[in-house]
Amino acid sequence: MDTAIKEKVLAVMRLARTRQESTDWFRVALGLYYLAGLMTSEAIDFKKVDREFNRFIYHTIGGGHSITSVLQYMSGDKVMPVVQSERFMAAFVECCADVPADTIPFLLSLNLGVAKNISRLEVTGPLHEWIERQQALLAQAQQTAGEGERNRPATGEGL
Repeated sequence: MDTAIKEKVLAVMRLARTRQESTDWFRVALGLYYLAGLMTSEAIDFKKVDREFNRFIYHTIGGGHSITSVLQYMSGDKVMPVVQSERFMAAFVECCADVPADTIPFLLSLNLGVAKNISRLEVTGPLHEWIERQQALLAQAQQTAGEGERNRPATGEGL
């Protein structure tokens, strides 16, 4: 975790209106960076990565929080007000462009999958339903964009 990521997460946090909202936005923004960081073919030293994240969490929102608790928060229904917040999404897109907003449903789904494997419980509920809706909307948008490409008139060469 580098200084730039910390500054981006703190910038999102500062755009919240209340202390509770600020803490929740911090958790989600940081958790998304953590999950996005897992998308690599390189070996990950989880002890080192978790230690860095935990240190940042402790210095920012205090004791009693860890990357594990952040990921648990992100796999439950309490995360719904954040992911459904237009203000959070706008803040995240503005401050954290290196984690594309269209990957958020995938990252949350990845986190839910891990939670399911640990708990052995079936994944259901509002968050799972939200993820499915977002993924369907993304697929529809990609299909519409693809159809637009196919239906666009040829230009340039040979005309």
